[in-house]
Amino acid sequence: AIEGADVVVILTEWDQFRALDLDRVKQLMRQPVMVDLRNVYRPEEVRARGFRYASIGRA
Repeated sequence: AIEGADVVVILTEWDQFRALDLDRVKQLMRQPVMVDLRNVYRPEEVRARGFRYASIGRA
């Protein structure tokens, strides 16, 4: 489902989504963009891996 995607949207806090191999995810995506609506990931961690990252409810 990630292959060729322009964006990944995290909508749940399930452990499966907390344990994504972000380097592999980036490799499979057309555009490395993540929208994290559950604040599963730390913004600096995701951005350091080359993603554009957006979340909600953070200062």
